[in-house]
Amino acid sequence: MHDFLIFTIMTKAELVSEIALKTGYDRTTISVVVESFMSGIKSNMAKGENVYLRGFGSFIVKARKEKIARNITKRSSVYVPAHCVPSFKPGAEFNNAVHDIKLKKAK
Repeated sequence: MHDFLIFTIMTKAELVSEIALKTGYDRTTISVVVESFMSGIKSNMAKGENVYLRGFGSFIVKARKEKIARNITKRSSVYVPAHCVPSFKPGAEFNNAVHDIKLKKAK
């Protein structure tokens, strides 16, 4: 059999609860901090600025060229204009932590 990585999901509310538990601050304060953090990243990227967090990673704005794509359902060509997309590049520490995850067998 093949090994498959079984993912679990952490929601923003669970992240807020975990940080509140570790720091001793109330969930409302932590929620404001997390929202402000995400808002800061979004607003800077919306202006075309990259965000670098040493030891964690980089939130990067990437430019995509215009292209002709295919709509396979209608079998037609579709023009896709040039646009920007958000991207995340993990830092070395982040990458190493994820790299060391052990694969779990899918049942």
